[in-house]
Amino acid sequence: MDKILRINMGGKGGPQVTETPVGEYEGLGGRAMTSAVVLREVPADCHPLGADNKLVIAPGMLSGTLGAQTGRISVGCKSPLTGGIKEANSGGQAAQVLARLGYAAIILEGKPAGDSCYKVIINKDGVTVTEDITLAGLGNYAVVEKVKAEFGDKVATISIGPAGEMKLGAASVAFSDPEMRPTRHAGRGGVGAVMGSKGVKLIVLDDEGMSRRQAKDPEAFKDANKRFVAGLNSHPVTSQGLPLFGTNVLVNVVNEAGGFPTNNFKTGRFENASKISGETMAEQTTARGGVVTRGCHKGCVIRCSGDYIGPDGKWLTKQVEYETVWAHGANCGIDDLDIIAQLDRMDDDLGLDTIEMGNAIAVAMDAGVADFGDGPAALKLLEEVGKGTPLGRIIGSGAGTVGRVFSVENVPVVKNQALPAYDPRAVQGIGVTYATSPQGADHTAGYAVATNLMKVGGDVDPLKPEGNAELSRNLQIATASIDASGMCLFIAFAILDQPETFQALLDMINAFYGYSWTGDDWGAYGTAILKNEREFNTKAGFTKNDDRLPAFFKKMPLAPHNVTFQVTDEELDSVFDF
Repeated sequence: MDKILRINMGGKGGPQVTETPVGEYEGLGGRAMTSAVVLREVPADCHPLGADNKLVIAPGMLSGTLGAQTGRISVGCKSPLTGGIKEANSGGQAAQVLARLGYAAIILEGKPAGDSCYKVIINKDGVTVTEDITLAGLGNYAVVEKVKAEFGDKVATISIGPAGEMKLGAASVAFSDPEMRPTRHAGRGGVGAVMGSKGVKLIVLDDEGMSRRQAKDPEAFKDANKRFVAGLNSHPVTSQGLPLFGTNVLVNVVNEAGGFPTNNFKTGRFENASKISGETMAEQTTARGGVVTRGCHKGCVIRCSGDYIGPDGKWLTKQVEYETVWAHGANCGIDDLDIIAQLDRMDDDLGLDTIEMGNAIAVAMDAGVADFGDGPAALKLLEEVGKGTPLGRIIGSGAGTVGRVFSVENVPVVKNQALPAYDPRAVQGIGVTYATSPQGADHTAGYAVATNLMKVGGDVDPLKPEGNAELSRNLQIATASIDASGMCLFIAFAILDQPETFQALLDMINAFYGYSWTGDDWGAYGTAILKNEREFNTKAGFTKNDDRLPAFFKKMPLAPHNVTFQVTDEELDSVFDF
């Protein structure tokens, strides 16, 4: 990955394509790349949907190699949802293909005049950008079918649905999976709206004729990768829990812990949790003839994805992930897996973040727009988003907008981004991450749930404030490095518990690049990423007062433990005293 592809969508006479050496961005991958480019090249005070914002798509440091778990990709910009810096992470095939094509990043710049609809084709022969009005208004599934008809099923796609074209705050960027379905999404922060503002509907990546990236020390890299995979295959979470039941294995775990937000964060347990659990979904998938476990990208050995087969026996969507099952399920009081799967399919097709949409619908239910537990009403609200009606645009703009429009007092957002599937009152460490992450409320920014509830990497009491600020800080640093590597976040379970697996990861990086990284260097890399992100947010006008949870989490006790969020503002302010 020795070059950066820049596409100026506002060029004179149409889009202009240039390729430049990596230069000052040498050694950066994934989130390290996206956040560095956004900090250095995007004015912090620009309008997120204006010409000055940039959309950066970057594979990880080890993407395109034979390394396991290296197929994650980062999408960065100034977020139209939070107004701050954004990195949204996704699986799918694009990271591996883009890296093999030699690109460390694609940067979409400028803004076309009018409502243009462009597709970008990238292969070994170069890059073409053409207007294609036939793609306008199509859902992601229809877009991929057109691509397959034109290019076959061996390419990778990056696309937006109608939500991105409408530039809605919850719009995602879709990445095709190994089965060439648009099921993997960089969902958070409205990155799809920024891609829509650039007039780009579709990017097709074709690496035919290209070979894998080669390490500086191939034998050492191969050995390190073998040890790394052995570590993943020996940890109970990455070798058993996730492959057997997918991410939705967490439903019963978090519900039992009393941290499963229900009916817009009113209580921590959902009485019908077992009906939507990972165990139930796996049994149903098997009974309906589906595949319970598969990878979201080639090279995945954890395989926490799978099929969701509808009641008609046909494939409906990918195995619905925990965050989505919670967001469209318990948070809305819905206990019907088939309705939740329909909502997931619609989100993917329209190009919407399932976490933001589940929260938006739950806040609307809290306002009386619909009743909690009314699945058909939730489907109708999502249909409104697809139609672009006034109500649909309100819902599609996220939970914060819904709360303001319908005068709901308790709206679960930080920096205007909706909270994920763990109540911060019952899982205090994740509450610190929600509050302080530069990304807005984001569980993946520092997954304290692992230590608070699953006792991975230690044991910090989830119901008390002590130790949780430090836990979140350390995990946010480690996560930033993982996001830069191209690795799946779930490797954290193994590397936190197994020093030898962490060393194998460092050995992979060292063998590939000729580095001599230690654990301290890994931490310094993550710290530098967070410093970049916080610097951008400071320039954008953020202060320590933005690193706070909504007040109701400190005032309203959460059943069944009847606790409030107890980490003090002073402790929150200390998280980034590096």
